[in-house]
Amino acid sequence: MPDRVLPGPVQENACIREAVCVHTRKIYDSCKDKDCIEDLRLYPTRESQCYIDNAVSVRAKSAKLLYVTIDVDEITFNRGYYTVDLRYFYRIKGEAFSLVNRPAEITGLAVFDKRVILFGSEGSAKVFSSTTSLHDLDSHTIETTNLPTAVVEAVDPIVLGMKLVDVCDHHSNDDVGVFEVPGFIAETFPSDILFDPTSRRVLVTLGQFSIIRLERDTQLLMPSYDYCMPDKECIGSNEDDPCTLFSRIHFPVDEFFPPDTLECPEGYREARTLADS
Repeated sequence: MPDRVLPGPVQENACIREAVCVHTRKIYDSCKDKDCIEDLRLYPTRESQCYIDNAVSVRAKSAKLLYVTIDVDEITFNRGYYTVDLRYFYRIKGEAFSLVNRPAEITGLAVFDKRVILFGSEGSAKVFSSTTSLHDLDSHTIETTNLPTAVVEAVDPIVLGMKLVDVCDHHSNDDVGVFEVPGFIAETFPSDILFDPTSRRVLVTLGQFSIIRLERDTQLLMPSYDYCMPDKECIGSNEDDPCTLFSRIHFPVDEFFPPDTLECPEGYREARTLADS
C-alpha cells in the first residue's frame, strides 16, 4: 500500500486515518432552466438610439450576461421553501440598417426578471463572521443571516432574434418603469443608457441556460486519509533564457493540420489492400 492516498477513487484496502469535521455548503435544492425570453426590450445608449430612429431594420450580433442580482425570501405559508428572485443584466450588440448610410453598431442593456421556488430547509441560528465588515452591514443584512444562500450558474445567452418596432404599432406590457442599474454595469457601456420613452424600439429574443440552487453552511464528518500535497513540481523559466520556456511548449500540430474526423467506409481498407497488391 502506498504511504499516501491521492485524491480520486479509493482502493478497497485504503486505510482511513481519521474522521474530520469539514465546514462546507450543502445543496438542499436545485433546478435547471432553459428559458426562451421573447421580445425583451433593449435600452440602447443615446448614440445607438439615433441610429435606431433612422433604421429600416436591425440585426443581432452578440449578447453577454453581465451580472445576476439575487434576492431570497421565505414563504410564510410553506415552511422550508423560499422564493428566489433573479434579475439578469445583458449587454446586447447589433447592427442598424438605413437606406442612406452604412450599417451602424448599436449597443444596449436588456433586463430579464425571473422567480423560482426552492426548498432550503429551516434555520434559526444567525450566522456571523469575523471577516464581515461593519461598514457593509445594514438592518436587512442582519435580519437575513439565517437564510439559505442562493447560487446561480449561467452562460452567455444565445441571440435568437432581434426586430425593430414602432411603439404605436406594438402593444406590450414591458414598460415597467425605470429600474436601478448598478454602477459597475452602467460603466461597461460606451455612453449613457437611455430609459426615456421613444417612438421606435428594438426587441430581442434570447435563449438562456441556467442552474439555480439553495445552499446552507453546514458541518459534515468526512473520512480523512492524509494531507493533500501536490505531486507536480513548479516549473519556471529563467528570465535570461526565454528559449528554455519555448522549448517546453509542444508543437501545435492541430493548428497546421486539421484533424481528420471522417471514418473510412466499411470494407474500404480491405478493398484498398487488394488493389495495391
